[in-house]
Amino acid sequence: MLNVSSIIKLNFKVIEELDVNALKALEKTTDELLSEVKNAQIMPYDTGRLQETDTSADYSDINKGYARIVSDTPYARRLYFHPEYNFSKKEHAFAGGEWYAPWLKGGTRENFCEQAFAEFYRRLCNL
Repeated sequence: MLNVSSIIKLNFKVIEELDVNALKALEKTTDELLSEVKNAQIMPYDTGRLQETDTSADYSDINKGYARIVSDTPYARRLYFHPEYNFSKKEHAFAGGEWYAPWLKGGTRENFCEQAFAEFYRRLCNL
């Protein structure tokens, strides 16, 4: 019979630093996604209000591991869920509804957030 024992010493300071860096990476990923969506010229654009002032990142639950991109207008929901509308392409060539679809599962950019988070986390942790 073989007996094995081990002692594990956790470095809580390093663990805390990793946790803090994960939250920072989440924040940076959210900002990067918001920039990606805006630069893709996929959001409907008339006066620019929806994209420029009424859509922003919400970090109120960042300590729980949640960050959101919020469009704070009554018409944003209607525009988003009705891709059949005849969106003007004058300002944004690819304007339409469901503008987050490329970054969701099954979309052409579905791995963007995962990859961006991993890269930010690596940089922040010097890995």
